[in-house]
Amino acid sequence: MISLKMNCHYGLDPQSQNREFFMHSKLRVTSYQLHIVGIFILFVLMTFSCSQDPKISTFTTSYGDFVNSLTMEGSVEAVSSISLSSPRGSSGIISFLTEDGEFVEEGEVVCIIESQNLQTQYDQILIQLENAETGINKTKADLNLQFALMEAQVRTNEADTKIAQMDSLKIAYMSPNQRAIKELELEKASTEKARYEKKLEALKFIQQTEVKKLELEIQRFKMRVDAMKEQLDALTLKAPRSGMVLRANNPIIGGGGGMIVINTNSGNKFQVGDQVLSNFPVAIMPEFEQMKVKIMASEADFKSINVNDSVNYTFDAMPGNSGTGKILKKAPIGQPIARGSAVKIFEIEASIDNVATMPKPGFSANCHIISKQAENVISIPQIALFEEDSIKVVYVQHNRGFESRQVLTDVYSPTKAVITAGLTEGEVVALSKPKATQVKVHTTLPDSLLQKPETPVDAPRPNMVPNVPGGVFPPQAQLRPLSQPLPTREGSFGLLRAIALAMTKALNFQLSIKLI
Repeated sequence: MISLKMNCHYGLDPQSQNREFFMHSKLRVTSYQLHIVGIFILFVLMTFSCSQDPKISTFTTSYGDFVNSLTMEGSVEAVSSISLSSPRGSSGIISFLTEDGEFVEEGEVVCIIESQNLQTQYDQILIQLENAETGINKTKADLNLQFALMEAQVRTNEADTKIAQMDSLKIAYMSPNQRAIKELELEKASTEKARYEKKLEALKFIQQTEVKKLELEIQRFKMRVDAMKEQLDALTLKAPRSGMVLRANNPIIGGGGGMIVINTNSGNKFQVGDQVLSNFPVAIMPEFEQMKVKIMASEADFKSINVNDSVNYTFDAMPGNSGTGKILKKAPIGQPIARGSAVKIFEIEASIDNVATMPKPGFSANCHIISKQAENVISIPQIALFEEDSIKVVYVQHNRGFESRQVLTDVYSPTKAVITAGLTEGEVVALSKPKATQVKVHTTLPDSLLQKPETPVDAPRPNMVPNVPGGVFPPQAQLRPLSQPLPTREGSFGLLRAIALAMTKALNFQLSIKLI
């Protein structure tokens, strides 16, 4: 249409018309190219806009109470109790055991332990005692027989001596040889009498010694029998008083090849048929006046719990009942949860100081342990804290950019941290690290805030907000910027848009000139 109007207006010849038509065709192509360039510029601007506006989650700071706590399960135990244990030096198998939680009267049988080894020893000693008693009776009979024979010989010797003395009256009428023989016979009879008397005394002494020896041996056997009988009787455990009986935990968790594995925190209570080692408690009779809670904690939880931490209790078996207490002690050494396991659990003991109704031993307790707390402080999620050049920083949102700002922290929890310097109420911090192009300002705290004051712990630190628990440092007036803010994203986008519009206008103007 433009070419026709030009031909009509100027009245050009055909050659000129072809040249003009070619030139206008070129100009139309250039116009299309300019439109494509314009669309490309708008696409670049849109891409720039999208790349500068990522979705970053944020958190708005405010004053509030900070609590670092964790909830764990524990079991109620008596502070003081009477343990019914297997006898020292004896082991065996439980043949009878009172049910867990059953009430018994004083003197009532609680547990019976059978020890095959001890029973065998007892039977052997009884046999030895019977043999000793039989032996002493036989020895006494033999000694009495020997003594009787010796007494008979002594009496015979006495009779012979008397006969010889009676014959001594005839000595005066005998020849010298006969007299000498008779005197020798009398002397011999006297010597024999003395020998038999000494032999009889010796036999009496030997008899008394042998009998006494056997009697002492029998006495030792009787003492051993009595001792073994006491041990066997001790395997029958009776209640020392009336009360409730709780089965104790069985520390034997396994073993093989003659080995026994011991774990005092196995959690498995004794049952009929279980093996009992020497001096191990089988049952417990608790005192109900005062209770405690035993908590088995993992290594991670154990490290976060401290002695004297507050504990709040609830009890599943007692709805509506609650109590308070504190951590009393922590076991210094952990125990593996299973044989050969590298995972350990640690025993923690907590008191029950105040409770509406005292729970019974064996009840489970939900323990809400408060390790750290602070009132009226600023705390932020842990994921909002970052490290840059060995200092902790947060990214504070300004317009559509961010400021990297140094902060000081105090107490922590697994999810939150208390900020003591660098943030004020109402500021918005990023929960993920922005891109480097989005960070417009880098700010650090003044050296006066970073130096540790040599004042008491309870005294206010320098530049702290008066009467603000936790000491949150205010205003940005205390912050020291490292660089000036860069142009905002709105300014950058507006500048590029203006440049694009100027380029479009310039190209349109150039096209108009060429058309003319």
